[in-house]
Amino acid sequence: MTIETEDLINSICASLERISYIRAEEIPNIDLYMDQVTTFMNERLMNTTRNPKEDKILTKTMINNYAKNDLLPPPVKKKYAKEHILVLIFIYYFKGILSIGDIQALLKPITDRFFSTGGEFDLETIYGQVCEMEKKQVDSLKHDVIEKYKTSMESFEDAPEENKEFLKLFAFICELSLDVYVKRLLIEKLIDQMVKTDPEHGAEHKKEKKESKKSVD
Repeated sequence: MTIETEDLINSICASLERISYIRAEEIPNIDLYMDQVTTFMNERLMNTTRNPKEDKILTKTMINNYAKNDLLPPPVKKKYAKEHILVLIFIYYFKGILSIGDIQALLKPITDRFFSTGGEFDLETIYGQVCEMEKKQVDSLKHDVIEKYKTSMESFEDAPEENKEFLKLFAFICELSLDVYVKRLLIEKLIDQMVKTDPEHGAEHKKEKKESKKSVD
């Protein structure tokens, strides 16, 4: 591997320690119009995109389609509450790996039970605990990436010299991709299990899976 690639790995591992979630207390406590919601989300999450100057985190069309597909509770008098934004953040992170149908199966029971409940255990509590739990995984994630990197560096030693660097990088990408693939399979199995144990939302999920080939973006 080249020094540039090693520097990239070190940079990514260092960035894991600086992962910045939108804290619940940073979200306005006043209801927002759609333009204000998209502005807030785009400003706060832009640095998580591949091309910050070009990519859109959220658009009006996305919000309308999320509501239409039961991913997002409808606004009240065209205004979105703090909990709407929490749901949108969950959707943003989930949609990179899951189908719309699976996201709906995950979030519909959550919003049905905890959205605007006014109790001590609400959607904001759930969001906060999930964020704290994920922060504790930083060290293990760094270790896993570094180990996969080391393994890839030891591969293709018998390849022609002019192709070694390319093949080692290819091996590293394959290792990372396999990890994502296996975890996605596990997530999908867990979602199916959730649906089986939740009859109230199971029928909705089966219907949604048939329609999930259509993108809501």
